[in-house]
Amino acid sequence: MEIKNGSCGCGSLKYQITGEPINSVFCYCSECQRLTGSDKWFGTWIPKDNFNIVEGTASTYSRKGNSGKNLNHIFCDDCGVSICAEVTAGNFYSVAVPTINDAHTIKPNMSIYTASAPSWAVFPDSIPKFDILPPGLGK
Repeated sequence: MEIKNGSCGCGSLKYQITGEPINSVFCYCSECQRLTGSDKWFGTWIPKDNFNIVEGTASTYSRKGNSGKNLNHIFCDDCGVSICAEVTAGNFYSVAVPTINDAHTIKPNMSIYTASAPSWAVFPDSIPKFDILPPGLGK
């Protein structure tokens, strides 16, 4: 079983992932743009049972997603870095790939909510691009 470790920017909030991800995506929705201060969020989708905070205490900011269910953003109180979002509609965490220790090994499988992307966003040619969520995901 594969195990990956990660942390926030200051290292006070640490987590562990076991097993394989469900998916890895670039999300260009306007909420992810605000969260990252960029054009997208790069998240790898991890089943809830395979993600554990192993050190530190996380804070949570909740908002409604397009499904009408909560997205719970989990972040460090000390440095403010968001390590993941709990996607309650899909029963998984979208873990911020840049917070994973060996992030360079993870590649996106698709781009979602590209209709919300800024005009200057660049999309990888090698992965599928969806204006919103592809059929069957997230609901």
